[in-house]
Amino acid sequence: MVKRVEAFMDTNVWIIISLVLAAAVIILAAMLFTQRRRSGQLQQRFGSEYERTVSRYGSQKEAEEELIAHERRVDRFKIVPLSREDAARFSEDWRAVQNRFVDDPKAAVEDADRQVRDLMQRRGYPMGDFEQRAADLSVDHGEVVEHYRTAHQIAVRNQGGNANTEDLRKAIVHYRAIFDELLEVGRRHEQTHEEKKGGFAQWKFGKDLFRRQI
Repeated sequence: MVKRVEAFMDTNVWIIISLVLAAAVIILAAMLFTQRRRSGQLQQRFGSEYERTVSRYGSQKEAEEELIAHERRVDRFKIVPLSREDAARFSEDWRAVQNRFVDDPKAAVEDADRQVRDLMQRRGYPMGDFEQRAADLSVDHGEVVEHYRTAHQIAVRNQGGNANTEDLRKAIVHYRAIFDELLEVGRRHEQTHEEKKGGFAQWKFGKDLFRRQI
């Protein structure tokens, strides 16, 4: 009788252990799935900024924590669409930037940088240093924030007198990419990936693009 009880208890113990192990495996699998899903969402949202951040930190975990912190920061902003009047005014100001390029490319690049900052501020972004501005933009504009970084690099070289006219033309094209994104994004945040891809495809680097009318 005692042996039967012991055998019964041993069986119950093994059943409990098996259930605990199965539950642990299920929980671990769910955690891994959630983590991979979140990583995929961050990669899709931040685009090239995701890879840049992972490369900078050398750790996917730390990089994702940083990007999540960016998301939380921007969630606190009151980002607003432009009114028709503001949109028309900014568009007119940008035409002046492009016209100025013909006579004074260096000054035009400085104006383009200022126009992007003014547009960001009007939309509701705070004005920190460049890295903070780029990080803020990357949350909702990951597909084009690399344009902003490239334009800024050329603008810095321009200030040191180390950018030629072709460099400056490219800077204007890069600034125009982020400018158009900020100018048009007020239409609706829920635009499909195909719509974004269609708009973004216009930004190939050619001289014909620079001559394109707004």
